[in-house]
Amino acid sequence: MSVVIEGEHGTITVPPATLTSLVTRAAERVEGVRLRHGRRHHEVKVSDNHARVTLELVARYGAVLPDVARGVQEQVTEALSTMCGLQVDGVDVVVEEVE
Repeated sequence: MSVVIEGEHGTITVPPATLTSLVTRAAERVEGVRLRHGRRHHEVKVSDNHARVTLELVARYGAVLPDVARGVQEQVTEALSTMCGLQVDGVDVVVEEVE
């Protein structure tokens, strides 16, 4: 679902592909993280200016997994709230693989 921001000079639309790109870039800013490719690797649900994100990621061997996951949650929440004005209800992180 697109995010539509209403303003006094018109509307701004952020389509799903842009939201997906934003979430991917935010998550991969965390050192030692990359998102899984191929099958479903992340989902962004938006409704009434609220977002919920599910991510499947690959972590580098030796990384402290809870710290990596929290870092991804913080980066994604900050990106969506700052860049799109969304209230982020949750970022669910699944560490699918260690490499």
